[in-house]
Amino acid sequence: MPMKLSNQGMYFDEFEVGQQITSPGRTITEADVVAFAGLSGDSNMIHTNAEFAKGTPFGQRVAHGLLGVSIVSGLAMRTGIMEGTVIAFREIKNWKFSLPVFIGDTIHVIMEVKEKKAMPRLGGGQILLSLDVHNQDNQTVMKGIWTVLVKTG
Repeated sequence: MPMKLSNQGMYFDEFEVGQQITSPGRTITEADVVAFAGLSGDSNMIHTNAEFAKGTPFGQRVAHGLLGVSIVSGLAMRTGIMEGTVIAFREIKNWKFSLPVFIGDTIHVIMEVKEKKAMPRLGGGQILLSLDVHNQDNQTVMKGIWTVLVKTG
């Protein structure tokens, strides 16, 4: 008999404007950067060549910006708020990469509900989340707005 997974996420009606949710942290590893370079085809030397990167203003390799965004997506899901209730990830707005993310940095995301819009025809609603991604020194490394569609309970 198949096991039924419990639906742990929040429904549209449970989100409140102003609500903040903080994810756990995750350390960016060399394996992450190498795997992302292979997956994306982006083997720019700033990401993959330690000797080259020493000569850049950063002085070391920088994780791909889109790798960071991908990891942030996973961190957002690890909060559990959309587990089984998200309908679709709809949009990224005003995304800014403020500081580099280096191999060995640990990032986490603080999400804040900015807006809600019911969309009954979809069986849910649209949530605008402001994301502020911090490193281990509590510096903002990237930020922006995500739009997600979430089921009504």
